[in-house]
Order: sequence, then structure tokens, then C-alpha cells
Amino acid sequence: MKKLQRYAYMALALLLLVMAVPGGVFAADAATDTKIDAVLAADVSTSMNESDVNKVSYEAMKMFVDMASVQGDKIGVVAYTDQILREKALLKINNAGDKKDLKTFIDQLTRGPYTDVAVGLSEAVKVLESGAEQGHVPLIVLLTDGNNSLNPGKSQADSDKVLGEAVQKAKDKGIPVYTIGLNADGKLNKDKLESVSKETGGKLFVTSSAEDLPKILSEIYASHLKLKVVPLNGFTANGQFQDVKVTIPNGSVLEANISIMSGKPVEAKLLDPKGKEQNIPSDKIVYTSSNAYSLIKILNPAQGDWTLKIKGVPQEKIDINLVYNYDVQVVLDAQLPKTAKAGDSIAIKAHLESGGQKAADAGLYKNAKASLVVTDLDTKQSSEAPLTLTDKGIEGSWKVADSHAYEVKVKVESANFTRESAPVSVSAQSGGASSSGEASGDQGVNWVKIGSWIAGLVVLLAAALFGLAFWKKANKGFFGQLVIEIKDEETGERTNPQYKKLSGFKGKVQLHQLLSLAPEFAETKGIVFKPGPNDTLLLFNESACTIEKGGRVFDAAKGKELKKNDRIRVTVPNLQKSVSLEYLK
Repeated sequence: MKKLQRYAYMALALLLLVMAVPGGVFAADAATDTKIDAVLAADVSTSMNESDVNKVSYEAMKMFVDMASVQGDKIGVVAYTDQILREKALLKINNAGDKKDLKTFIDQLTRGPYTDVAVGLSEAVKVLESGAEQGHVPLIVLLTDGNNSLNPGKSQADSDKVLGEAVQKAKDKGIPVYTIGLNADGKLNKDKLESVSKETGGKLFVTSSAEDLPKILSEIYASHLKLKVVPLNGFTANGQFQDVKVTIPNGSVLEANISIMSGKPVEAKLLDPKGKEQNIPSDKIVYTSSNAYSLIKILNPAQGDWTLKIKGVPQEKIDINLVYNYDVQVVLDAQLPKTAKAGDSIAIKAHLESGGQKAADAGLYKNAKASLVVTDLDTKQSSEAPLTLTDKGIEGSWKVADSHAYEVKVKVESANFTRESAPVSVSAQSGGASSSGEASGDQGVNWVKIGSWIAGLVVLLAAALFGLAFWKKANKGFFGQLVIEIKDEETGERTNPQYKKLSGFKGKVQLHQLLSLAPEFAETKGIVFKPGPNDTLLLFNESACTIEKGGRVFDAAKGKELKKNDRIRVTVPNLQKSVSLEYLK
């Protein structure tokens, strides 16, 4: 059985290797709109009671959640002081209910003494490590209102060590950290936050007013996805409907996010380019609001000038921003040569793709500009040269300057988005040169060889599937992990989240085992988890403990299925503590 399992893994490894070959017939489909894995790490120290009296930081995080795509993005939350007060593991957004759960969690955050930015960043990195999804782009937003205020039992050197390790891990894993310094008292350690962002490829934002936080969060969302925030005409409300023009520039906009920032409630109406009033909300328009903002998300909006009508409280200042979410990529028409020599002229051809197909929308090319970005890997210097961009594509050439190693990519920038092609390495170093003709020529495809690969892979893949099915059936085990928090119902204090991987168990595991067999939780022996179908968990309760899901008590005597991201609460009789568990894969 072990040998069969080994063969299966070998076959799958070979399959993945061939899929990675440039130009191979198993190349993955072109990505559509980019999805994110984001962790919002928020300072909830008591000093925020003065710098953020109205909890605008909570509203800003909620707006970030609302700006996320209707489906597919994953968002987690870390609330820290000098320890982790609350934490929400990465939750995949599949519907409006998931966004509501995240925003409810944010609303319930409390504040506590002391501050240690290192704790917040370190935990945010761990959350991404535990729940990041292949193909998603990760990011961390780290908010603090000042310098560290450490518990007497912790030194600044200890904090700096943890921070350095977290920054290095984020850097190694390609996780940019966007830092926000709320400098209400003028004592912000800007240099430290700037260093965190610079080292990880993020960006620093500094403000003296919490009122700016929603705008900053929207800028971070746009910046990370290489989109641009388009400021619309703000105004001072007069108590009547006031018109704002919203231009949808082309037909490739997936979502138009209109954020309306006001400290008082507003009323909104929306007319399409034909002047027809749209229902808000509807199947094509999502509307959310809070104490600091309203957000209108138009799905696949028609090209043209829309009219937004806003009625606000008289004398209230209203700011409006627009962020488009595009399904657009830049793709090279032909593979560039891997080797060249100084003086070679290499033809550059590329095009825009939308939905995995060559973009036919001429509006995408209108008022956009294209350039070739060349980075000399020997000197670490980058340069840009303009390329010709028309609705038929992107063309130009690159003359290799020196016998160095280079990284080359095509960039397209418009008023609403910036996109870059995947970087290509070209070496002109000695020993790796080719003639100019070879440099600009297309690489042939050996279909006979590819055909033989396919035939071999079919056999190996069949063996792999058979082997994996046989092995899985004989070794039924758990998948994923449980995140466990214990709450003292009298004081409201919570323990730091504990991640318990289930893969080490076979057949079944008691909750008491996951709680390290603590004597006070002995009654949880009767709560048992077993592997379920499709990587679910089956929960059986033969104890006197009460189990709730979504605030409702349920009976699990005969078994209850737990799916990914399901969260339950266990109350132990005669013990003023409860146990919260969240199932992650």
C-alpha cells in the first residue's frame, strides 16, 4: 500500500512539473479577477478611546469588508493590545451573510491596556499561514495609534525580536504589510512603521484624524489590486438630492464600488446611463451602510454615465470615491528568449485579456499607455520605455544594452487601473548569448514530444487516482484544524486562539483531548469529533454540555455535520466558562 501511495505521489509530481513547462498543453487557465487573502490587524488598546472616540477604525474595517468581491475573497481580523484579545480566522466570502458575520465580529471588539505592534503583526502572519488560498494575493493591514506601551513584564528588546521575525516571515512569504499610523497625539513612531511597510513591499499611511481611516482603507484595497481610487465630486449637503456623475469607462468593469463617506445617514438613488432608476439593493446592486459610510457596489455595470443622487443632512460634508474592479491582465504574445547578447533587438508584442480571452473592448485601450519595464539584475536599476498601444495590441522592441541579466515585463496604465505582465528573465551574460535572429524568433512547439508526455501522463494519472483512492479508503483520517478560544463568562476575558491540527488523529478525537485534558473541562470527554464526508467533521455530544451554533442550541446526540468555517460554542455546566471552536481546512 505504501508503495502504491508513493507511485501516486510521483505521478502527481510529474503532472505538476509538466504543467509548469512554458507553453505546455497543461498550462493553467488565465486568471480572472484577482482574489485577496487579507488580515486586518487593529490596535484595540485603551488609548484608542481618545484617538478614535467614535470607533471609526471599526467602520473603516467594515468598509474594507464591503468593498471585497461578492464571492471569493478571504478576510480575517486580529484585535491586539500587548496580547491577542480577539481573532477571526480567514473567512472565505461566499455571500452577504459571510460579510455580515465579519462586520458583526468587528462591532463586538473590545479594548484593553498596553500596546505591542509586534504581537499584532506576528499573529496576522500566522493567520495568513494557516488559511491562505493558492492563487490569492495576500496582504496585512496593520493599524496602531502610537508607540508601544508594554506590560512591565516585557522589554522593548523582546518586542523588537518578535517584530523582526514577523517582518522577515512576511517578506519571505511575499506578504506586503500596509501600516496605518493614527497620529492623534503627535508622538507616532513613524520610522518603525515605515520600515515594516518598506521591507515587506507595502505602504505607510499616516493621519492625525480617525475620520480619514475609511478613505485610507479604500486606498489600500485599490492599491493592492493595482486599481486606482477615482475621487468624485464631493459636496456639503443641503437636505435635498444632489447629483454626482459616475462614469463607467468601458464594458470590462466587474464591479464599481462607490463609497459615500459621511458622519450622518444619507439617502441614495441611482440612475443608469439611459436614465432609468435602479432598485437599491437588487441582484445587480449591493448596498451597505454604517455610521461612517455607505457603499454601493454595481456588478457588471453598463458603460456610460450613471447618475448618483445623494441626500444628506444639511451642512454635513460628504466625500465620494469610486474604485473599479477589473478582470484585465497583460499577456505577452510570444515567449521571450531566455538568452541574448548585448546589442540584440528583441521584438515585444503583448495584448490585454479579459475573462481569459483577448480583450475586444476598445475602451480598455482608450487613453491608456503602455511601457516596457526592464530591470538590470546586475546593477539593480530599472528603466521604462514607451510601447505603442492600439486596440489591436501592444508593440515595440527592446535593445539589450549590456552583457547582464535582465527581468522584463510590460506595463499598461490607465486612469483606473495598472496591470503588468508576468516578468520574464533574459540573460545576456557571457556564455548565454544568441544571435539577433534567434532572439526575436518564436520558439517552436514539439507536439510529438508533448503527445508522448500526454500518453504517459494518462497512464500515470490513472495509477495516481487509483492509488490515492485506495490509500484514502484504508486510512480514513481528519482534515483541517480547529481554532479554540476559551472565554471567562464572568470577566469576559478570552484566551489567545489555539490552532489544533487534526491530521494527527485517526478515527475520532475528544474535545477534552484538544483542551489538553484540563481537569476543569473533564465533562467535554463526551463531545467527540469524527471524520465526515467531503472533509467535514461529524460532532457527537453525549455529555451534559450545551452546544450552540449561530446563537441557537442544537442536539448532536446522533451527530451533527460541521463544514468549513462553521463556528460553535460549548457551555460546560457549573463552570463559568465557554469554549468557542471554528473549523478550518
